[in-house]
Amino acid sequence: MNWKHAISSAATRIEGHAQITPTMTTATLWTRPVELKLEQLQHTGSFKARGAFNTLLSEPVPEAGVVAASGGNHGAAVAYAATRLGHKAQIFVPEMAGPAKIALIERTGAALTVVPGEYANALDAARAYEAETGAMQVHAYDAPGTVAGQGTLMREWEEQGLQADTVLIAVGGGGLIAGSLGWLQGTRKVVAVEPETSCALHAGLAAGAPVDVQVSGVAANALGARRVGSICHELAQAHLGASVLVADEAITEAQTALWQSHRLLVEPAGATALAALRSGAYVPEPGERVAVLVCGGNIAPDPLG
Repeated sequence: MNWKHAISSAATRIEGHAQITPTMTTATLWTRPVELKLEQLQHTGSFKARGAFNTLLSEPVPEAGVVAASGGNHGAAVAYAATRLGHKAQIFVPEMAGPAKIALIERTGAALTVVPGEYANALDAARAYEAETGAMQVHAYDAPGTVAGQGTLMREWEEQGLQADTVLIAVGGGGLIAGSLGWLQGTRKVVAVEPETSCALHAGLAAGAPVDVQVSGVAANALGARRVGSICHELAQAHLGASVLVADEAITEAQTALWQSHRLLVEPAGATALAALRSGAYVPEPGERVAVLVCGGNIAPDPLG
């Protein structure tokens, strides 16, 4: 697939629908300056709106509307995009999504069903609903429209003047990093960062193919995919620079640092990439310029209720 073309087309398609999020350079979060992309300021608090809008604008939506399974952020994005575009939306989330993300989806007005268990259980329910109603499935990460939409983030960042040699990106199911890899294709080093207890990409790379993993930990409601997407796995095999794991304690420490240094309030997933830098899970070479993608801000519990 020509990912550069697909991502450029997606950028044109979602213009005026997705936010252009700001960037900044900070000298207080690490021993050298670090570039940040503040995607927690995107609609519904994460990058997911990009893929949702791209998918819904790429093809006709049936009368039955759309359906999505989500750990929280994707569901909120699909619900928001569908509502803005005048479509019905049915969202399935696992109990582990937590009350803050569930409330975020409810505020969009979309229909919501909370499913016992983890993301994979919500996905099973969404597939059953799709088969029963004919609704259009919007996959959280393993679909070309989703990946191309997420890839607009890296395209946008380069247009904003990204200087880094290396970009650190948190990974759950892999839609965001797949889009970034599809856009960059080796022109910059991309480092995948996952929690030690939710590491579907790391396990898939070690096995040579996507495999099921157990998921838990502080970032599981955003990064807790049981199996990495096949699109991500293929792009990672071709273009990924490194894959590292971080402990929950490193993630929460990075969350605290973002708040204390810059009053950036982010969820654990949003701090996971920075955790690799601050904890030493990823050690850049001398002179290597580094950027960190801050991908989500839907902290739980909601600090302002």
